[in-house]
Amino acid sequence: MRRVSFLSSLLLLFIAILLSLAIGSVFLPPSELWAVLTGGGAETSRQILWSIRLPRTVLIMLTGAALGGSGAAYQGLFRNPLADPFLIGVASGAGLGAVIAMSVKWPYSFWGLMAIPMAAFIAALLTVFIVYWLARVGKTVPTTNLVLAGVAFSSFATSLTSFLMLRSTGEVRRALGWLLGGASQSGWTAILAITPYLLIGLGILLFSGYALNLLQFGDEQAQQLGLNVSRAKTIILISSSLATAAAVAFSGIIGFIGLVVPHLTRLWFGPDYKRLLPLSILSGATALLVADILARVLLAPQEIPVGIITALAGAPFFLWVLRSVKNQGYW
Repeated sequence: MRRVSFLSSLLLLFIAILLSLAIGSVFLPPSELWAVLTGGGAETSRQILWSIRLPRTVLIMLTGAALGGSGAAYQGLFRNPLADPFLIGVASGAGLGAVIAMSVKWPYSFWGLMAIPMAAFIAALLTVFIVYWLARVGKTVPTTNLVLAGVAFSSFATSLTSFLMLRSTGEVRRALGWLLGGASQSGWTAILAITPYLLIGLGILLFSGYALNLLQFGDEQAQQLGLNVSRAKTIILISSSLATAAAVAFSGIIGFIGLVVPHLTRLWFGPDYKRLLPLSILSGATALLVADILARVLLAPQEIPVGIITALAGAPFFLWVLRSVKNQGYW
């Protein structure tokens, strides 16, 4: 069963990658894709694939993987099916950092192009540390305090973002497009910048399955079973927030992937986090690629921000989950 679940997830991801590379304003049939990938094909097709389609596909795939894996970790950490990567205000903090950077007229250079995602990334990490510090009581960080601090800081950051956008003149449309999510950074630069953070964040999470399994029994019992609960929670929180911050910084705010994907993966393949985490990473990449394809074709040639697609699909699912777990514990 374990092998079948991974093979099926890899197959779906492979299909989504092929569709993402083929579909766009210029359709590239499978034969042309194969010709380009093997060193042949028309010059126009090579430019489209290597300079536009492939970098975008890889960036969307990495973003979905980060959100899916982080969502599974948050749901396990908080033992709550409604938890997602933005629960403690990471998205709002990143949005505030991006809008602040957009208010500065950066030169059109490498560092100028990277200013917005880097500002979003730094602000997202600062948000994590501020919320963690506010929620800390002695040497422990109660889950309730963490969530409440996250909600409060998220409201504060959103208010500041709205204020800056209202005072802005020429950057409102640009800021709004970034906040709605999508592959705003073109080329391979963003991929090279995001990959180290995702390797660290998701790599640590992949080794945290056993700890998350123990945390499902409650902090006291996990402690009795030999788990250092405080250290495990800190490591999982920081690593998942690192992956989320990197994804948000380079792709904007994309909601519901981190909520829907781990939830469905758990329903299909079971609650074992040693299997759930890697499957959520693969499924998150697949789901966001599918959403990005829909964003390209629904109103073609106009492109819809992918965050709108995920919200339209995820909001009804969120309401269903909320109704199904009402007056119940976690699972």
